[in-house]
Amino acid sequence: MSTVTHVPERPALGPVLRIAAAVLPVAATAIVGSVATQGEIPGWYAGLNKPAFNPPNWLFPVAWTILYAMIAYAAWRLLGAMPRTGPSRQGWWLAILAFAVQLALNAAWSPVFFTAHAIGPALVVVVALLVMVLWTIRLSWRFDRLVAWLLVPYAAWVSFATLLNAAILRLN
Repeated sequence: MSTVTHVPERPALGPVLRIAAAVLPVAATAIVGSVATQGEIPGWYAGLNKPAFNPPNWLFPVAWTILYAMIAYAAWRLLGAMPRTGPSRQGWWLAILAFAVQLALNAAWSPVFFTAHAIGPALVVVVALLVMVLWTIRLSWRFDRLVAWLLVPYAAWVSFATLLNAAILRLN
């Protein structure tokens, strides 16, 4: 038995509201991460013991810029896939909720790790983030498969960040 989701021919949200709803939360998350991180890189973070696989510092903002663009586009597409009626609408709302929770966890990680210098609690946050990104991929698959595929590089990067966070915790 296969469930088919009716995706509307035109998005339920108007174009300006849909763009704002997709871009503004992602931009806010990026700003929180940047503000929490920038001042800590040359001091506290530089003084930490890091594993041999730790990438150079310049790679992080490049990777996150690309990932945030993909995340915003995925949000825009998911918002456009809202079923107008029917039981699948509840599943769509669950996908939106999962998307919002993973974005909130993303925003929380940098202040916990960099500002609070709480490496252990940051590991808990990044593990929860990884779980939520994977769940968001799973939930969004039935509404727009491109949304799910757009989030796969993000899941890979968060997996790497989880491993890096755990290694830094172990070394410090």
